[in-house]
Amino acid sequence: MRGMIHVYTGNGKGKTTAAFGLATRSAGHGKRVLFAQFLKGGRGESGEILAGRASTLKMKVIRFAEIHPRFDPTVDREELARKVQADFEEVRQEILKDDYDLVVLDEVDNCVSQDLLPIERLLALLEEKPERLELVLTGRGADPRVIERADYVTEMKKIKHPAETEGTPARKGIEF
Repeated sequence: MRGMIHVYTGNGKGKTTAAFGLATRSAGHGKRVLFAQFLKGGRGESGEILAGRASTLKMKVIRFAEIHPRFDPTVDREELARKVQADFEEVRQEILKDDYDLVVLDEVDNCVSQDLLPIERLLALLEEKPERLELVLTGRGADPRVIERADYVTEMKKIKHPAETEGTPARKGIEF
């Protein structure tokens, strides 16, 4: 069976949550899952990563140390790009081993839209991934070429968010 490509994008909340839900569903059916998070280091462990590591499901979780420039505007962008590209290559090598049924690349679209990862590298991965692998890409600003290549595309659209309407900070267990 051909594995498909899923994209969860947009400016609304829920992209990572949807991807983790799919990963959990897949793992619950005995599938082997890799869940890799980019640009979410430095904020403490996210609920998804904690749940994935605590679970008895067949889910490997990787959370790279780099943080999104939005949360650390002092970051050296050239150094960040080098690290993100090295992280991506690490995950790419894992994918090419063909040990997984489903792989989530959380925030990879942000890596591309923030010019930290060349779009050509992501497009190449879409072509070279194992045929049976289900691949999930999340993040704001998915490139139109990725959207065109994907089988499933869901856009999360923000209508209202308490961070903007009330100044409410991100809450543990809800936003992370």
